[in-house]
Amino acid sequence: MSAPHHSRRSFLQGQATAQELASLTDIVEDIAPIAQSAAAPNASLVPRTSGEMGRDSFLVSVRRRAMACEFEVQMAASRDDDSMEHVFAALDLVESLESQMTVYRDDGEVIRINREAANRPVRVESRLFAVFQFAERLHRETGGALDITSGPLSEAWGFSRREGRVPSDAAIAAARERVGMQHIGLDALKRTIKFRRPGISVNLNSIGKGYALDRMAELLATNLVDDYLLHGGKSSVLARGDQPGTAVAGGWTIGLRHPLRPAERLAEFVLRNQAMSTSGSGTQFFIRRGRQYGHILDPRTGRPAEGLYSATVIAPTAAEADALSTAFYVMGPEEVAGYCAAHPEISALLVAPAKREGEVRLFAYGLDDRQWQAFSDV
Repeated sequence: MSAPHHSRRSFLQGQATAQELASLTDIVEDIAPIAQSAAAPNASLVPRTSGEMGRDSFLVSVRRRAMACEFEVQMAASRDDDSMEHVFAALDLVESLESQMTVYRDDGEVIRINREAANRPVRVESRLFAVFQFAERLHRETGGALDITSGPLSEAWGFSRREGRVPSDAAIAAARERVGMQHIGLDALKRTIKFRRPGISVNLNSIGKGYALDRMAELLATNLVDDYLLHGGKSSVLARGDQPGTAVAGGWTIGLRHPLRPAERLAEFVLRNQAMSTSGSGTQFFIRRGRQYGHILDPRTGRPAEGLYSATVIAPTAAEADALSTAFYVMGPEEVAGYCAAHPEISALLVAPAKREGEVRLFAYGLDDRQWQAFSDV
């Protein structure tokens, strides 16, 4: 269901009618699934709304396209408060962050880093520098499964231009020579970045959406806005407070679609002041000689990760959930079990093919029974 367009001024002044506000409400049945392959569809997160709102309140959904996806805020609002002004400011912030982090605009800060850091140290804005430090830490903790320098591998496999191909072993080896977070020097005192090897470049696709959600939440918290759900591209969500319209306080209920039957839910999770992200290769892949190759590549081998339909992560921040869902998809059950054991603040659900066709196997780590449920017919 597409939302009608209203000016910010008319919305905030309460000139939009109750019917118009209600039409912005986004419930599960209204979220159209992403185009998916029957063999390996993309997992996506879907919020569930239930109960009734107060007479003067509406569950409002406000969307903005950025970072090649739809960012959305769901929350209760009325004509008498100014919370929506802060929501629009948060969405404006996403556009600003996209301009900073994109590798598709010549004036972006990450583009400047890629262009100059091989020749000299490049001074970086403080919050963006912290993102690079975060990426370096996760690269180390995941044994290299998360690597923001893996762009040359995507180029070798044709994913960067959506022209999938199987590269030669020599081409993969050549691409791997230009991959590795260990080839990036971060100077915390000077806040500079220097590439230690020619051909290195960075791309924050595996972190950017989550980081943007965290920054949105910071802005909303500063303005005392609570009880809302943020999502970026349906695959990353951040929940604050409680879901309006529910009889019992306890967070937001989020559904995970079944990878083989996308009209059905595989599991439900309850999030309160947490973030969640799902990664999979169900919508970006190509098939050669009967074999499917997904777009999530293992930087350690240079080849597409295999063995899972999806990896879902619950974490304190959206940046962690976003980055780790990609890394966990690469790592697989054994490595993920070790990671979650060492990081009790992180929970995960891996969905893998089962022996029987049409069924799936679940690997759950660090999930409290009160926090989630899998449906019995999976």
